[in-house]
Amino acid sequence: MIAQISQQDNASELINNYIDKLKSSGFTGDLDTSYATRIVNSTDNSIYQEVPQAVVFPKSNKDIQIALQTANQDPFLSLTFGPRGGGTGTNGQSLTPGIILDLSRHMREIIEINEEEKWVKVQAGVIKDQLNDFLRPYGYFFAPDLSTSNRATIGGMINTDASGQGSLVYGKTSDHVLGLKSFLVDGTELNTSKITKEQAEILAEQQTNTSPVYKQVLTSCENNRELILQKFPRLNRFLTGYDLENVFNNELTTFDLSRVITGSEGSLAVVTEAKLNITPIAPFKTLINIKYDSFDSALRNSPFLVDAEATSVETVDSKVLNLAKEDIIWHSVSDLIQDVPGQDMLGLNMVEFNGETANEMDDKINNLCHKLDALIEKKQAGVIGYQLTTDKSEILKIYAMRKKAVGLLGNTKGKQKPLAFAEDTAVPPENLADFISEFRTLLDSHNLHYGMFGHVDAGVLHVRPALDMCDPEQEKLLRKISDQVVSLTAKYNGLMWGEHGKGYRSEYGPEFFGDELFNELRKIKAVFDKNNRLNPGKICTPIESKDSLVSVDGQKRSWFDRKIDVTVKDSFDNAMNCNGNGLCFNYDDDTPMCPSYKVTKDRRHSPKGRASLFREWLRLQEEQGVNLLEVEKQLINKESDITWWERYRNSGSNNYDFNHEVKEAMDECLACKACSSACPIKVDVPTFRSRFLNFYHSIYLRPAKDLLVGNVEATAPLMAKFPRLNNFIVNNFPGKQFINNIIGYVDTPNLSVPSISERIKTENKFDLEKINSLSESERRNSVLIVQDPFTSFYEAELVDATIKLIEALGKNVYVLPFIPNGKPQHVKGFLKQFKTTAKNSSQFLNQVAELNIPMIGLDASLVMVYRDEYKTILNSEDRGNFEVKLAHELFESFDFSNIKITNSSSLTLLSHCTETTAMPSASKIWKDIFSQLGLDLNTPTTGCCGMAGTYGHEKQNFEKSKLLYEASWKKKIENEHIETVLSTGFSCRSQVKRFEGKKPLHPIEFIASKL
Repeated sequence: MIAQISQQDNASELINNYIDKLKSSGFTGDLDTSYATRIVNSTDNSIYQEVPQAVVFPKSNKDIQIALQTANQDPFLSLTFGPRGGGTGTNGQSLTPGIILDLSRHMREIIEINEEEKWVKVQAGVIKDQLNDFLRPYGYFFAPDLSTSNRATIGGMINTDASGQGSLVYGKTSDHVLGLKSFLVDGTELNTSKITKEQAEILAEQQTNTSPVYKQVLTSCENNRELILQKFPRLNRFLTGYDLENVFNNELTTFDLSRVITGSEGSLAVVTEAKLNITPIAPFKTLINIKYDSFDSALRNSPFLVDAEATSVETVDSKVLNLAKEDIIWHSVSDLIQDVPGQDMLGLNMVEFNGETANEMDDKINNLCHKLDALIEKKQAGVIGYQLTTDKSEILKIYAMRKKAVGLLGNTKGKQKPLAFAEDTAVPPENLADFISEFRTLLDSHNLHYGMFGHVDAGVLHVRPALDMCDPEQEKLLRKISDQVVSLTAKYNGLMWGEHGKGYRSEYGPEFFGDELFNELRKIKAVFDKNNRLNPGKICTPIESKDSLVSVDGQKRSWFDRKIDVTVKDSFDNAMNCNGNGLCFNYDDDTPMCPSYKVTKDRRHSPKGRASLFREWLRLQEEQGVNLLEVEKQLINKESDITWWERYRNSGSNNYDFNHEVKEAMDECLACKACSSACPIKVDVPTFRSRFLNFYHSIYLRPAKDLLVGNVEATAPLMAKFPRLNNFIVNNFPGKQFINNIIGYVDTPNLSVPSISERIKTENKFDLEKINSLSESERRNSVLIVQDPFTSFYEAELVDATIKLIEALGKNVYVLPFIPNGKPQHVKGFLKQFKTTAKNSSQFLNQVAELNIPMIGLDASLVMVYRDEYKTILNSEDRGNFEVKLAHELFESFDFSNIKITNSSSLTLLSHCTETTAMPSASKIWKDIFSQLGLDLNTPTTGCCGMAGTYGHEKQNFEKSKLLYEASWKKKIENEHIETVLSTGFSCRSQVKRFEGKKPLHPIEFIASKL
């Protein structure tokens, strides 16, 4: 059996006293010392891991001030802090062994916009895409772009001076900061903006807490001006750590302290608000995707493209392209990046032109295309083709693919994964091709694979060597390569950190700056934070401090992971492979990725959070000597050795058990499986969640609602024999009270009246003898419907409509007898029962498959179980080769043109989230079918409806389910007549009916109703 884990890294008495003090001092935010929250916040998007002592989630500037002022009193002076935003940094900037100040959960307010003066004021937790969605109706955008824009916060961008695509034109974050509100480590408020040098000198002489800061920065930046200009390279993407150069303008007449704070990685002050300039959106865009015979050709051709006066030039290599082709993202761009017949596309440059008018770009575009045509004709420069698009939605799709490249590299097969540690080198663009050639030689000498992508117009390329960090020798190789890359970038007049900051690479700072300038950084750190309490070890340490800088050799995630048995890691690779890229923190409500995180904003309730907890759970079980795979085998193949009475006693215990913290995070999962497709690493929470629940309930009792769900496929057919009686029982007051308060279920759906057995005609019932008598041509002209418990017993009218439509298409249709699918059992972790169900179902469906008649199911969540979960629970022999398609997959090959429907209204299809992520072409197929019918079908993107099978019916989830519905689906429906809304998911249709009072039709029902 699994171990009850009572021993953990508990928060210290000092931390607990500090938390208690904050509670009594008016702090209004969240305070969390739970091991689960600390584990989830112990990683970012880097290779490092540092478990904090606590995580503080402030709701206001006052909360920040209280937290810091309290810590500035005895006995809390030893406490250290690390500000955190989106946690998307690739070098461990937001990791700390102290207390995390997380501004991303609550401080997301856009405070003010001034259109005339072109600025906006925001809190530090505002997400980059959130800000641009707000600015778009005004005709503006916040220019610095980055691949993590849907989860990176403005505060994080400021602290790393982030930049990305188009930086040659738009610059870095620091170029757009007009002012900052920050708090020093003692709680002193510091407001900074551009002022005259004379004003700064006056502030330096005043007797305030901030005067020493002004005085030291003035002295360091003015007295060392010549050395600063000499030492700092002339690069577009240069991140210094403390930007000594741009504190002054060229004439030394203006002074801006914000430039030192921007890029300081939270080591000087806690930034809480920012005033930012905003840029008018250029109404016209053109993107030219240029294809090459090699990545080297793409790199060497980039100066030619920059000379074409493009807004940006982005690049990806063949490795990234090939990974993209295997991902859900590719279906959206395949028409825009078509292969060149007879030639391999091994490099791609994406060249963007922006303009206020179409005409102002025409000459540039035509001139470039003319030159490209000449290169292709003469077979020069490795150019093999190009495609041009002016459609903004298509351009966004291309960039979405490029942005996802970061995560896609992490999905490389095998134990060696491309890692971020030397991947934002910056060199002058004219040196880039030669630099990369030598970089490749360096990596090839170590026999390493790698992927490359980046911003060739700025000389920044992301190179990620593949290493297995659980191999101690390869961990040593990471250090060796890091040192070699530092030397290589210096040779080409560049530097190692061109875009993603220093973090654990801070140890290379002294080598780059030299002793004299580095000591100036240390003096600045000392006046801001003399006791080294803000993100200690990052950038530099105070001038008198004996503290050390963090190191490339710092504690990594692999330190934790290598303690887990290899066979266990391999078995749970859908959790172990999470690389922390955090795409599951996606801000957009109209994406299906992880609805539970969207509604709670708690990172424990995200795929990354759950994977982190599960990895730690695996490690702790290993530490307790538990052979998990052996335990699981016993649990699936025979009854648990733990008696009901023992589980009952365990459930009544108040003793701490880390199992409960993991369980709480898993309970919030909707089991929608969006993560298994939308995540670039394919982290599959429902699968390892099911396995965890199977373990957990071997020592703890199951709640009644789980027993109800797990047995629904056994009980629904019986209840459907008396549907009117059952509906009366669940709808009357005593029945509702029992189900709501005892079982914990709300809004129980009604069984179909008439029932499925009453609806299906004799000629449509499956009869093996009758089917065997059909000729080969009759079988080819037949379709079998595979029943599922929800449409058959709660929505029999859909089965009826499907029969009607298929017959209208000239096919024979037969309904198979109901055989349980097992989805409800899998969701709740009844793996022993699920295996039996899957085996029985497979045996039946394999026999039916021998008839060579196509089989279809009507609900994506059930059909996908045959394809995914059956393969994990059964061996290949038991699973067999049967195939159950969804209706649209079969209908794609049918001709609907002979069916004519008169319907003047435009229709809207809202797709099931499982279908959206697992079968991204589904909505397009339905659109094409409706087009054949002469109907216009809109297919907007949506997030999760909030029901997700039984999740929304559980009483404890009702409010969250409602919030999810309101965040995406309600907005799509409220401007439509419900009669014009169609939906492919049973749970989705049930959710709409719950909140709108009327159920939308399945596309099949709509077509059938018009026949």
